[in-house]
Amino acid sequence: MPYTKRRRLVTSAVALALGATALAACGSESGDETESGPVSLTYWTWTPGMDKVVDLWNKGPGKKDQITVTVKKQASGDTLITKILTAHKAGKAPDLVQAEYQALPTLVSNDALADISKNVGDAKDRFADGVWQQTTLGTDAVYAVPQDIGPMMFYYREDLFKEYGLTVPTTWDEFAKTARKLKQAAPDKDLTTFSANDSGLFAGLAQQAGAKWWTTSGDQWKVAINDAATQKVAKFWGGLVKEGAIDNQPMYTPSWNKALNTGKQIAWVSAVWAPGTLTTAAPETKGKWAMAPLPQWSANENRTGSWGGSSTAVTTDSKHQEAAAKFAAWLNTDGDALNALAKESGIYPAAKNAQTSGAFLKPPAYFSHQADFYTKAADIAETTAPSAWGPNVNVAYTTFKDAFGAAAKNKSDFGAALNEMQADTIADMKKQGFEVAQ
Repeated sequence: MPYTKRRRLVTSAVALALGATALAACGSESGDETESGPVSLTYWTWTPGMDKVVDLWNKGPGKKDQITVTVKKQASGDTLITKILTAHKAGKAPDLVQAEYQALPTLVSNDALADISKNVGDAKDRFADGVWQQTTLGTDAVYAVPQDIGPMMFYYREDLFKEYGLTVPTTWDEFAKTARKLKQAAPDKDLTTFSANDSGLFAGLAQQAGAKWWTTSGDQWKVAINDAATQKVAKFWGGLVKEGAIDNQPMYTPSWNKALNTGKQIAWVSAVWAPGTLTTAAPETKGKWAMAPLPQWSANENRTGSWGGSSTAVTTDSKHQEAAAKFAAWLNTDGDALNALAKESGIYPAAKNAQTSGAFLKPPAYFSHQADFYTKAADIAETTAPSAWGPNVNVAYTTFKDAFGAAAKNKSDFGAALNEMQADTIADMKKQGFEVAQ
């Protein structure tokens, strides 16, 4: 490839800058040949029940096309990304991999993912623009097919809101006023908590506010984790923590579970997968919660952030990229496959046509009283804002937990914590050999 390492890392992973020009992915041409004869593919994934879903392919479309897929269960998160990159360096990465959206730039910048736009480009209309964009990195290339998403929304105890005369907030200003009103009426209760353990939640809130943490400027990366949009989010939540209007404890702890289950905390900013968590964390409050759109920064806005979600990608090491892309498209757009993913794996599909059909015709059991749960969720998912991921999300997330963890505990300046997150991310990128614009 006729680029220096630095230029290749910048150019092939163009970080979601709006209006970015088309860029070809290195090594992506090797899989464009027409497949003939039996093909065996390996798929690395952490999704539970995926082997049962893949069986549908192997006995149906795959059998007809002589394409067999074997599932190899893996750990998720950074562990899987490290394993993929290690295998790729040896030229032995599997044909297909499951990858979270924020991990795609890292994999692309290491030339580990193939451009499959020639084989899956017509699937674009099945997904919301903000979702599809996460797999293109703002270019004409397509590096994966969206699988599941986590559009963010607002959950609240309907009975306790009524008891304390609270109105469901439609703006963040109303959210703050609601938190203060509850604290005044019931000092022992909190509207919610700010959890410094959940970097993905904060990233989604920043995304909704219009943040673009990583973009490119020519051949350089531009890091703007402390941009105006994110500063606004940090100041908002830091202010509520400092004045004691909300709690400052992390989520997913026994204490947090108890707070939800006993009504000490009566709302939760979360994502579409929240019903599963509430079922375990607050079983005694089943049927008492309701879901609404995420509050907006201004009354005339209508967009949400994303917390979680993953995609199916084809590696540059695959000798059968066309066949692998065909399977990836089937897995994430076919009605039977999507129904199986919902049933066996409990995912919320990225494909719009599946969000109000099959398993999603009825609300989750925990929200059985809210008949329009998934209809409303689909409308919210359509408003997902574009994201802007970079090649070292893991570093930014680690600093978030450390810096914001200390700030939340001490009720100190969240802005300073955000600046620390920015500085650490830039320092790491420079250390890795990326050229960063000042």
